[in-house]
Amino acid sequence: MGRSFSRPERMRMFMKRYVKEMSQLGVDSIGIVLLISFFIGAVICIQIKLNVQSPWMPHWVSGYVTREIMLLEFSSSIMCLILSGKVGSNIASELGTMRVTQQIDALEIMGINSASYLILPKIMGLITIMPFLVIFSAATGIIGAYATAYLAHIITPVDLTAGLQHDFNPWFMWMSIIKGFFFAFIISSVSSYMGYTVKGGSVEVGKASTDAVVCSSVLILFSDVFLTQMLS
Repeated sequence: MGRSFSRPERMRMFMKRYVKEMSQLGVDSIGIVLLISFFIGAVICIQIKLNVQSPWMPHWVSGYVTREIMLLEFSSSIMCLILSGKVGSNIASELGTMRVTQQIDALEIMGINSASYLILPKIMGLITIMPFLVIFSAATGIIGAYATAYLAHIITPVDLTAGLQHDFNPWFMWMSIIKGFFFAFIISSVSSYMGYTVKGGSVEVGKASTDAVVCSSVLILFSDVFLTQMLS
């Protein structure tokens, strides 16, 4: 990690790779984030409405619980667990293939700091794009809840809106974004390490890709506990 965070030798080349990694790791993941968030928001709204019914409970509870779950956990923690499977395996397999085909060795022979050249743009790119993915995820989940209200008639849009607006704490949105920064760093750094240190052939590249997903997922779950305690 020390070599990875050293100052880039050619800033123009770094910016070019930085933009490329933002597109490859973040922008290309928007589709799966929106799809999953939409249906999770709809399912949460349906489950709360159908299974937590009581004459003592206000009608807007479903909207309130949907908002809290999307903001506090899903749009940051669960979404990053999903991205660790897509982005983490992508990073590990890419760097692992470069290692076993001796492309990284060629960079070292040319006097290039391969760790900084290959890993730093990935880490910075994913950290930069993660807040937007968190915001898109939360917003799409709420849209999914509204789709349930309008199409399935599980809850009225008025009650859903009242629940979404009830006792809103803006800090919860910032909490999700802050957690997203940490999780993005975990995904990109762990996956880069697993791929960069591969030794062997194609079998080891596949194993490194699997290890990257497993390790980053476990670290996300561990850090989620501490971050939730600290930020709350």
